[in-house]
Amino acid sequence: MRIDIDKDRCLGSGQCRQYAPEVFDQDEDDALVTLLDAVPPQEFHDAVRDAAMLCPGAVITLHEG
Repeated sequence: MRIDIDKDRCLGSGQCRQYAPEVFDQDEDDALVTLLDAVPPQEFHDAVRDAAMLCPGAVITLHEG
């Protein structure tokens, strides 16, 4: 799995950080998403999928395979 984010569309809701804090964080200044690991270990894949599905701005793109 590889992750891309579109920070320009981020709403700063923090859903991604809530579901996968090992992979996503929020910028302290503007609360927008920060990607901590673009190629996370297998153990985080389910949480990353949940974060992507629940992101209100649909800013997370997953490339699986």
